[in-house]
Amino acid sequence: MDIKNNVLETIGNTPLIRLNKIVAGIPAMILGKVETYNPGHSIKDRMALKMVEVAEAEGRIKPGGTFIECTSGNTGMGIALAAAVKGYKCIFTTSDKQSKEKIDILKAVGAEVIVCPTDVRPEDPRSYYSVAEKLSQEIPNSYWCNQYDNLANRLAHYESTGPEIWKQTDGKITHLVVGVGTGGTISGTAKYLKEQNPNVKIWGIDTFGSVFKKYHETGKFDEKEIYPYITEGIGEDILPKNVDFDLIDHFEKVSDKDGAVMARRLAREEGIFLGYSCGSALAGLMQLQEQLTADDVVVVIFHDHGSRYVGKIYNDEWMQERGFLDRDLKVKDLILKKVDKTFLDIDQDHTVRAALDLMKNNDISQMPVTKDGKVIGSITESKVLKFILENPLNNVEKAVKDIMSEPFPTVSEDIALKDLSKYITKEVPAVITVEKSGQHHVITQYDIIQAI
Repeated sequence: MDIKNNVLETIGNTPLIRLNKIVAGIPAMILGKVETYNPGHSIKDRMALKMVEVAEAEGRIKPGGTFIECTSGNTGMGIALAAAVKGYKCIFTTSDKQSKEKIDILKAVGAEVIVCPTDVRPEDPRSYYSVAEKLSQEIPNSYWCNQYDNLANRLAHYESTGPEIWKQTDGKITHLVVGVGTGGTISGTAKYLKEQNPNVKIWGIDTFGSVFKKYHETGKFDEKEIYPYITEGIGEDILPKNVDFDLIDHFEKVSDKDGAVMARRLAREEGIFLGYSCGSALAGLMQLQEQLTADDVVVVIFHDHGSRYVGKIYNDEWMQERGFLDRDLKVKDLILKKVDKTFLDIDQDHTVRAALDLMKNNDISQMPVTKDGKVIGSITESKVLKFILENPLNNVEKAVKDIMSEPFPTVSEDIALKDLSKYITKEVPAVITVEKSGQHHVITQYDIIQAI
């Protein structure tokens, strides 16, 4: 029988998948090392198990003890899986910028989770680094893994991720693209690959608000580079011991927006449902694509699964609130934004005076004219005023049908606002749209400006 003795034996040997639509136009072969196939759905399973095994081998924890870690979620998941199989307890500290899904998943696998503020210095007693260290000093038979400085982290990738990629590409890899957080993945994998071929280029993906790129290029730790960012899993305000800057050829910074948008594109165009930093990794590669040739074989490590981010980057409202979602507003979106959705019209037999009063009382400048409930024409404030000025006052008792214009154009609620310019002009100040429910709406230039 082909069986595994426990879930930990399923870690590693993840597939290398060629990207197609999303990288069309790039001459190189672009491959994704999809680490979501690990049991904890992230690459962190590899180093989490290694840190646990090294701690056991070195006698740093005894049976029944407690593993403690500061984690963005994925490392905690890996440690929790190992702890469940091996019989340990877990306490994890995390930052308040992490998704609710990550925190809930950690609790689901039996961990205690302590949420700490993001916007504090690492040495601040409230930071998730400091809280984890303090707990490890206070709790008997506990071990703080400290993935940032624990070199078992990068050892795991030297022993597994690097050899897998080399074998899967038949030694033809020319570029490795990796988001950098603790530095274990990029440093361990790069060390193995460069031992096989020193010419393999290693590109690290950083985020704005992180110190890595500036430090790599100048050797200076610039605190001015540090500011809050939204991207999860990459970038740091410290220099972890696991980052071997000598092995990294270039750091490329990617914005919060570009990383989020690219992750969504990967799901829709390639059918690969991935996390935030995966989008950042590919976005960074796209920014560097002019350096690639038809002979290049590029491996992008996709760190984790999109299920951790369904309340964030895969939520339209969350994306829109941050200005990340680039999509055309449609007429139906405008209708949702309207406070007053009343459809005001006037019967053709009503007087011009009645039309003027209706527009004045409702602060509108145009109105459909109806007959038996059907729109047959339109009337505007300027048309009414022109008629009043040019005619004796008693003529305001004239019927609306005698001065009405052609009906406003009717458009679909699914039409993009940008396309309304084909209909709304100086002579035609509004359009009419009808919802699927049958509700009519008048859309004016003012409504469009308000929506935008």
